Amino acid sequence: MDTNQTLPEKNCYSAEELQMFKELILQKREEAVRNLELLNEAVAGSENDVNDTAPTFKTLEEGSNVLSKEENSRLAARQMKFIKDLDAALIRIENKTYGICRITGKLIPKERLMIVPHATTTVEGKTLEKKQSRR
Repeated sequence: MDTNQTLPEKNCYSAEELQMFKELILQKREEAVRNLELLNEAVAGSENDVNDTAPTFKTLEEGSNVLSKEENSRLAARQMKFIKDLDAALIRIENKTYGICRITGKLIPKERLMIVPHATTTVEGKTLEKKQSRR
């Protein structure tokens, strides 16, 4: 065998690899759903408390509650988007298109997918996309 000869580039993940990614995504999704439930409880449960009637303290408390509620709402929206992205990744696994960059068509490295399992681009593809959006 010629040592200068390179192996053909892999263009999709095996069924075993896809199953491994599916399990990872399901685990992350379960955790994300739990976090979303906690955030929603925090938003719903941060109603004004009537235990303290001191006007100055009450005003500060209400201001803090509003900020906390807004932040929790932002975090909840971000968590919902993350869950939606994970669901889309599960669909790509079922369609056997998971791990293929939507920009370059190349296989997204396994290391990247282990960190960002809902990724749809390689780093190269993401860079190309950013350059195109600046034009």
